Amino acid sequence: MNQPISLAGTPAASPLGYYSWVFAHLARDPVYILIIIYIFLPYLSNTVIGDPVRGQASIGYVQSFSAWLVALTIPFLGAIADKDGRRKPWVLGTVLVMAIASIGLWWVTPQQESQGALLGLALLFMIYTAFPISEVFHNAMLPAIVPANKGGLISGLGFSSGNMSGLLLMLFVLFAFAMPGAQTWYFLPEKPWFGIDQSLFEHDRLVGPLCGIWMLIFTLPVLFFTPDGETSNRSWKESAREGVKDLIATIRQVKHYANIARYLLARMLYNDGMAAVLTFGGIYASGVFGWGSIDLLILGLLTSFSAMVGAYLGGLLDDWLGSLRTLRLVTILNAVALISLVSVTSDTILYVVPVSTEPVWDFPYFSTVSELYYLANNQFFALVFVTNLGASRTLMARISPPEMTSQFFALFGLSSTVTLFVGPLLVAVITDITGSTRLGVGSLAILIIAGSLVLLSVKDERSQRASAI
Repeated sequence: MNQPISLAGTPAASPLGYYSWVFAHLARDPVYILIIIYIFLPYLSNTVIGDPVRGQASIGYVQSFSAWLVALTIPFLGAIADKDGRRKPWVLGTVLVMAIASIGLWWVTPQQESQGALLGLALLFMIYTAFPISEVFHNAMLPAIVPANKGGLISGLGFSSGNMSGLLLMLFVLFAFAMPGAQTWYFLPEKPWFGIDQSLFEHDRLVGPLCGIWMLIFTLPVLFFTPDGETSNRSWKESAREGVKDLIATIRQVKHYANIARYLLARMLYNDGMAAVLTFGGIYASGVFGWGSIDLLILGLLTSFSAMVGAYLGGLLDDWLGSLRTLRLVTILNAVALISLVSVTSDTILYVVPVSTEPVWDFPYFSTVSELYYLANNQFFALVFVTNLGASRTLMARISPPEMTSQFFALFGLSSTVTLFVGPLLVAVITDITGSTRLGVGSLAILIIAGSLVLLSVKDERSQRASAI
């Protein structure tokens, strides 16, 4: 039986190899889901910093500075790794940094006053910096290991498994630490496990160590079973010099790679906007509705389930409809969902439609019309967002020259980091100027719509290496 051909045109890895690659998502994504989106950042903003507006702005500035640092370094790191041939050492190194920072979040307490806020922001800076670098090298492994006819499926399965692991961890936190004592439901423990003290916000702080240890364990399959490139036996200096030279040559030939350049520009814009929505969505909701950790955990559970389903179905849609068509559709849907999300206040939806603030059912969470409307919109945003992530990755593999796939995936990684400061900075500045979290988060729609317009000029065709023409 012939070995399947990969997206890069080389023999694909075994199923054990490319399914183990999926585990890196399962390991890494809960850090973003529990820490960045739903649990720790709202706790840091609203409890440790103590002011939703100042907290949102401070986190935006930290993320912007981190994105600047990543943008200045990742092209060189990618070039060095491309020439060295190996990517696993970079995956392992960034995972260790994120795990150490995540575990350190346990010691960020409100009692420390300004010191607690500074420690939390410093540890988040480490996570913000290491996460996109880890993604670059993990993504660069995909084209050479996955069969060409399964590119969309495996890419989508990665995001799906990441959301599944986030969902499982949030269920565990809810059951074992957050809800005991807050609710008297028969299936809950009478008090939090392991002596966790909710009055000290230990159930919020615990997600850091939990995600850090989880990541260390579930990164092992990709390190042990996913094939890596063979080492070139070049010295570090030789790899750096030759890699940077190749990168500069590719940039100088940008006119030849104009279609890829347009795609990367589109992705810079819409990815900046959508990534920032994930960062600030929980902060925005907790500020508008006064949601606590249990509300945000339930929101995270439902959203992770929607994302898990969306990633898998989006991968199938990608292989059936095509990556570019899928991207065009879901990007504009993301913009619509964001505009609808920020149309909500405690007593209005769609900006001008008044709604009652009285509970519409007996369930103690998401009991008003506004809350339910926000919840439904958030599920839709998550579903199309993860479809966008998967289709973006497979389109890059489909339009890159086969012999230059690794180099272009480095630029693909750069496109998700070089301007990643724009979204958080836009939110921070608009929030500071207007004093409105709604206008701050809503301004991200500008980036998503601009990206969708540039995407209209992208063609679904593979580029050829310039020197071959």
